[in-house]
Parts: sequence; C-alpha cells; structure tokens
Amino acid sequence: MSATSTDEIITKVNAFLVDEFEVEPEAITPDANLKETLNLDSLDYVDLVVVIESNFGFKVKGEDFVNIKTFQDFYDYIITKVAAK
Repeated sequence: MSATSTDEIITKVNAFLVDEFEVEPEAITPDANLKETLNLDSLDYVDLVVVIESNFGFKVKGEDFVNIKTFQDFYDYIITKVAAK
C-alpha cells in the first residue's frame, strides 16, 4: 500500500473519531491509548465497529480489538484489512 493511501486512511480515521467520539484532534496521536483517549465503553466499541465497516467496507470481529491498544495499532489494523480486501 502506498504512503498516500496510508495517510488517507489515517486522516479518514481521525476525522470520524473526532466526529463520532467528540475528542480533540490533538489528543489523537499514534502512541496514545485508544480506549482511554476516546473514553470507550462496550457500546462505543459497537459504534466504532459500525463506523469502520461503513467507511472501509470490511467486517470487524470483536476479537480483532484484543491487540489494539494505541491509535497506531488501530491504524495498522485498518490499513492491513483494507489492503487485504
């Protein structure tokens, strides 16, 4: 996947996270903790899954989130899934 596509995905992800979870854009950094920064509860994860599926067109499984701790993990997960489509 090209760097442009990676950057586009990260930009798109950040945009919907800011919109959906009302978090400040500057709070979203690659090393920040996804769950803590977005203040996610179990219902928020459902919302996050729906937003990912509608924006990127692949199915998300709950266990996919087990290894996602930081925003970088989250980006890498989406980039990998998009590349595999």
